[in-house]
Amino acid sequence: MTSVRVCTHPLLDVGFFEAEFSAPLGELSATDEIRGLLGANAAAPLASDDAVRAAVRDVLRHGGYKPTGRGKPASEYLLRAVAEGALGAINVAVDACNAVSFHSGLPISVVDLDRAKAPFSVEIAPAGSNYVFNASGQVIDVSGLVCFCDADGPSANAVKDAQRTKTNGETRRTLSIVWGAKALGDRTAKTVAWYRGLLARAGVHTADVEYTS
Repeated sequence: MTSVRVCTHPLLDVGFFEAEFSAPLGELSATDEIRGLLGANAAAPLASDDAVRAAVRDVLRHGGYKPTGRGKPASEYLLRAVAEGALGAINVAVDACNAVSFHSGLPISVVDLDRAKAPFSVEIAPAGSNYVFNASGQVIDVSGLVCFCDADGPSANAVKDAQRTKTNGETRRTLSIVWGAKALGDRTAKTVAWYRGLLARAGVHTADVEYTS
């Protein structure tokens, strides 16, 4: 079982699960159910609103990070992409993540477990922390931002995930991280349950993750 040490954080309510796919992601398309959720008018058990967006931003601000402009939560980028009809299907892992994040309003990271190196933790990145977040080599400064970290440092968060641990066409095992807020009650738990159900109905095996402190 994957284990993640989670630091004390007064605002964060983080959820995890591991997923194992029957074939490399490049060979797996999303189900009709998942693809159908990529539109703004799709029926879903959760819906985002201004209160959700404000609570998520408060979580990110806690360590001193400023979640504005290009540094805003990834879930907010999805709002624009859906409104413009630009959220196309990619593969079952990415599409499920995007659909659930869009409707729940909670940012979600998906890490390739075979590219990440244990031990794993969730903690606020120290000053000077940064990483490359896309294939073009662009760098994000994650100082003060609560991040998922592996043995090589911060690799994912609610804004942008590191290129070095992102999924690709060869990915077979993933760790999903739902970045929720305690102020939103059981929204994180509901989001994780819905997310895992979508993947299970797509034939994906999911498993719990052990939390330590």
